[in-house]
Amino acid sequence: MSMSPRIVAVFGATGTQGISEKALKLKTLGAELAQADLWDIDSLKQALSGVEAVYGVTDYYDPKNFAQGHNSEMLLGKNLVDAAKAMDVKYFIWSSLPHCTRVSNGKYANVYHFDNKANVDDYLRDSGVPHSNLHTGWFLENLWNYNNLVPVPDSNRLELNVPRYDSQSPQYFTWIERDLGQCALALLKHYKDPESDVLSRTFYAVSAKLNYTQFASILQQALGKPVSFVSSPTTGMQEMDDMYAFQSEYGLYPHTTIPDPRLINLGVKFHTIEEFSQEIKGRYA
Repeated sequence: MSMSPRIVAVFGATGTQGISEKALKLKTLGAELAQADLWDIDSLKQALSGVEAVYGVTDYYDPKNFAQGHNSEMLLGKNLVDAAKAMDVKYFIWSSLPHCTRVSNGKYANVYHFDNKANVDDYLRDSGVPHSNLHTGWFLENLWNYNNLVPVPDSNRLELNVPRYDSQSPQYFTWIERDLGQCALALLKHYKDPESDVLSRTFYAVSAKLNYTQFASILQQALGKPVSFVSSPTTGMQEMDDMYAFQSEYGLYPHTTIPDPRLINLGVKFHTIEEFSQEIKGRYA
């Protein structure tokens, strides 16, 4: 008996989680690309016609979204949930983050791109759409996308600069290119299996947990040049300062085993920081 192909809609073709050039590359591999506007529910419904599952992620700092105010990302996420429910989507994976205001009891109430995503967690739960939440860590690709690892002028040294971060506070790292996709795929493969206990759960697509001093040491060994961790006092942007201060003080997922053993049991093979550091040697030769 032949089986019809499973159709999954992946939203977020901008940003590190889904770069548009890579989306175009997927087209050459047989993927069908559809254009939809997260501000336009009708276009979302059209894109979701015949779709079994959705992977949803929103981009707070997209200029179009950012211009709409602090709650824009929450509104976009809700639109996507509403469209998925209307089109009877069978499974929804939502890429999310902790709610900084709640976790810190109001101390860090300005990290909107975290809280917005977490608010969609609640909306998705109440919608009745079968789902899982997939939380990510600090993207390892930030090293070059946001210049967190840079050469020190007139030297052979590199500087790992992360503002507002204590050198001994743990960070939760995600290698987006190698680990996020396989986490989402594992959930998709198992969401129909009651024994896997995937539905209505939060999973952690986090490759490793260590502090930035340890990270600098691993980078130094792999790259063959001195790497020092430096924490500057500010990014120049209040929300980003509060984001890093929150992570340093509270930790992203302090009560979670990393890597997530449930994802490992579903077949995910997380990569190590050592493997990542070896992989990027050419960027910092």
